[in-house]
Amino acid sequence: MNARTEPAEAAAEPPDATARPALIRELLLVAGLFLVYKLGRQLATGHTANAYRNAHRVWDLERALHLPHENAVQSALLHGDTFAHLANTYYATVHFPATLAFLVWLYLRRPAHYVWARRVLAAVTTAALVLPFTFPLAPPRMLTGTGLVDTARVYGPDVYGPPSSDHLSNQFAAMPSLHFGWALMVAIGLIAATRSRWRRLWLLHPLITLLVIVGTANHYWLDAIVATAMLGIALAVIHPPHRTAGTAGHNVGRLAPREPVLAGAGR
Repeated sequence: MNARTEPAEAAAEPPDATARPALIRELLLVAGLFLVYKLGRQLATGHTANAYRNAHRVWDLERALHLPHENAVQSALLHGDTFAHLANTYYATVHFPATLAFLVWLYLRRPAHYVWARRVLAAVTTAALVLPFTFPLAPPRMLTGTGLVDTARVYGPDVYGPPSSDHLSNQFAAMPSLHFGWALMVAIGLIAATRSRWRRLWLLHPLITLLVIVGTANHYWLDAIVATAMLGIALAVIHPPHRTAGTAGHNVGRLAPREPVLAGAGR
């Protein structure tokens, strides 16, 4: 019996779970999401009285729940002008650029994770636009009798003008804190999409963001808690891709053994 052997075909590399979406479409989607975010906050203006009433309710509820006092965080920033200025700068300049850089990196390197992260951020942002209509909330920096300082106004830089003349943002939409919600999603997304043993250090981003938004008196603890709950619901509904589809899966084909197999026989 003559036997002919030939190498088996190497195990095919599994395709990426999701092909990279068209760039123009994604740019339009992200730009549209940003415009909806800005427009939604603008439409929710004009609830000043309710916003202050709700602010006092949130403040009292936090004390009843024995949450840490916002003043304790702010006092750490007010030991010197430098710390307060750095915190205000972080608040003003990191939020959007960090989230945009996160989405761009995922789009280029982890398309499947990009689609997942974009869906989660869109869901959280859309849900967050509802609360200012139903629960307008003045930030703690506007409350009197709390001992808190508007650090942006005192130490700069300040991204907000007087509420009566600020037509670019709704300052009575403190809850939930998308600063914190987006920062937490950036960390979770990078931890899910990468395999470095240091990847959990990305959690420093939401941690620093939390201390900044509270220390500058732009948000209450409950603003971050509500944002976390919204993100948790979105993550429970919108599942991430398997790791094998984005990271480890690219090596499967190269690691598969190339053993000879019986391809045919003649008598």
